[in-house]
Amino acid sequence: MALHLHDTMRGKKVLFEPLVAGKVTMYLCGPTVYNYAHIGNARPAVVFDLLARLLRRSYELTFARNFTDVDDKINAAAIETGKPIGEITAHYIRAYVDDMGALGVQSPDIEPRATEHIAEMVEMITTLIDKGFAYEAESHVLFDVASFDDYGKLSRRDLRQMLAGARVEVAPYKRAPGDFVLWKPSPPELPGWDSPWGRGRPGWHIECSAMAEKHLGPTIDIHAGGQDLVFPHHENEVAQSTCAHGGEPFAHYWLHNGFLSIDSTKMSKSLGNVLLVHDMVRTNPGEVIRLALLSAHYRQPLDWSDSTLEAARRMLDRLYGAVRGIDIDTQLRQDAAPPKAFMAALEDDLNTPKALAEMFALAKKLNKAKDETERQSLAAGLLAAGELMGLMQGEAEDWFASGADGELSGEDIDGLLQEREDARMNKDFVLADGIRDRLAAAGITIEDGADGTRWRRSA
Repeated sequence: MALHLHDTMRGKKVLFEPLVAGKVTMYLCGPTVYNYAHIGNARPAVVFDLLARLLRRSYELTFARNFTDVDDKINAAAIETGKPIGEITAHYIRAYVDDMGALGVQSPDIEPRATEHIAEMVEMITTLIDKGFAYEAESHVLFDVASFDDYGKLSRRDLRQMLAGARVEVAPYKRAPGDFVLWKPSPPELPGWDSPWGRGRPGWHIECSAMAEKHLGPTIDIHAGGQDLVFPHHENEVAQSTCAHGGEPFAHYWLHNGFLSIDSTKMSKSLGNVLLVHDMVRTNPGEVIRLALLSAHYRQPLDWSDSTLEAARRMLDRLYGAVRGIDIDTQLRQDAAPPKAFMAALEDDLNTPKALAEMFALAKKLNKAKDETERQSLAAGLLAAGELMGLMQGEAEDWFASGADGELSGEDIDGLLQEREDARMNKDFVLADGIRDRLAAAGITIEDGADGTRWRRSA
């Protein structure tokens, strides 16, 4: 597989070559579990699930996605709700796994939790102090950014720009405003662990570095996450991991997905436009949401609206409609591979718009094919492509039988079609045409053929 990926550190698309032949390690920054995941959180989960699926075709992949279960936001949620912190994190971890599962996201090989890796964090912090890259001040331990010459290389910022960056805390005990916290003290009412610097808890950034080292080694192949994590989180991970590991690079490839907005507006609680996946999957098929998230190139911004979901639903109608009614030989289905042009698109930095275009081209060819052997072969290839994308996982008839809220159900449509057929048999063409018009108004396209009447929801 000639896989090319856009590496944020290099600032360009490059050929992917694993550190160890035949094996790949990948780490994805997971959620901070104090609330349900919103649609923006779902984008990296879906995008890098697709990358994991692609990598597993050619490599032995070890994929880790963490849970941040110690954080000031979690502490605030516990104070606000009066619930124990462990109860809050356990609830939202279960919800995240279920909600991402509804979007077709497969479980990673490893799902480390920050609270289970405190010893590894303390060990890494101690190493950084011993090597002169970190210092203790007023029961805090901070990383000295001036001690690492390459600080800012990932995000392409200089230190002066970083002072205006997100989450840079100015405090009197810091040697420089840009120094970031590795360990901080915990009062009795907050979670804390014993350490050489007193009872406390880790800073956010050290968590991922310690968990990645524990499960994947000091240098990994791919580190992934959202564009919002480039600075400061990933920049700080680069610094502390590189310094702790004697100058060895933390990750050989850094991948970041683009931002997601809602109706051209940034999501925020104050605007009331935060869309929770937990709510969305109650009224939308998970694969519709998944396809909508994959409809734009992962590195590009994605503007989310009702029309985004509607377009994804209609695209699935077209794909399921193409394979509907085709009885594919079991062995043919098992042996089928996605088309070469489709694979080439995914191997070109996960070009999902191009990959989807190849799927629709295949569906169009399938709709025109007359030879049954050819139809089965084309349908098997389309389903193989869908399987890799995490789409078309159900039966076509089941898909068409399930309508969105406010839509006619498959049972309703079949009933109307039977009424129409009875009317035609009785030569009541006014009634038959009226039913057709009613269905057309509801977005249902009728296809009369020699083998009977089929229907699909209109694109």
